[in-house]
Amino acid sequence: MGRYVARRLLQMIPVFFGTTLLIFLMVYSLPGDPVAGLFGDKGASPATIAEIRHKLGLDQPILKQYWDYISGILFHFDFGTQIRNDRPVTEVLGDAFPVTIQLAALAFAFELVFGLGLGIIAGLRAGRMADNAILIFTLLIISIPVFVLGFLIKMVFAFQLEWIAPNVSNQQLLSEMIAPAIVLGGLSLAYVARLTRTSMAENLRADYMRTAVAKGLPKRRIIGVHLMRNSMIPVVTFLGTDIGALMGGAVVTEGIFNVKGVGGLIYESISRREGSTLVGLVTVLVVVYLITSLLIDLLYAVLDPRIRYA
Repeated sequence: MGRYVARRLLQMIPVFFGTTLLIFLMVYSLPGDPVAGLFGDKGASPATIAEIRHKLGLDQPILKQYWDYISGILFHFDFGTQIRNDRPVTEVLGDAFPVTIQLAALAFAFELVFGLGLGIIAGLRAGRMADNAILIFTLLIISIPVFVLGFLIKMVFAFQLEWIAPNVSNQQLLSEMIAPAIVLGGLSLAYVARLTRTSMAENLRADYMRTAVAKGLPKRRIIGVHLMRNSMIPVVTFLGTDIGALMGGAVVTEGIFNVKGVGGLIYESISRREGSTLVGLVTVLVVVYLITSLLIDLLYAVLDPRIRYA
């Protein structure tokens, strides 16, 4: 196990540098000059623009800019400075990430509890009325775009029933995060339910299940140990990759409910061409993906004792 973890950690190094370099090149190849955009229609003298570009290091070759950026992260934990507000990017990330982490955690808990619950019910009653109803429900959720689902929940529960606030306040209260969390985790909930149902229905017909029944094992042990542990491997894989997706894919949801998190910051950074902020955001998300993928691989051995890591 230790050798496997060490090998995976070493594999993360080229992946980290490769993805950050690719993201850096794509962001800084966007059209337009962010420095000239600071002055709007008024414009500025070429000398002033050149001075600001030199201060920010934007006049250096692109690979030199990337080296300065990545060395600042590795040696000083410095993600650079925002062009427009002249704020350290670490402060901006520190304001946005806790909000999105809270929202993503609620959405993850929502899809985990209800997605697994619906999938288990459908898998154990495959082909019956409950199974068909759950399949129709999840297909309906998958078919509705996120922005439509968000506006429907906001219109019904905020404006008509007045059960929730239409927008999240600056205090970012936990009760205000429930509605956007449901919208954010709704699509993933449908996928988790269908994936759990398919995996359980398939494993119910496996030889080891018939053997467990023939041995006279209790039904609770057959389902809880033999069926569930083997059926959860593809579900855990999806859940692991979905953690990063929930944090980075909340642009629409956070916009609908006025959540001041990573999603809104990504949209603002793209529109203003704030390269340092955008690259810093994506760099953190890359690290999240790498760590969760390692944890998910290690969890496989817990779910299936037959899996051994050399």
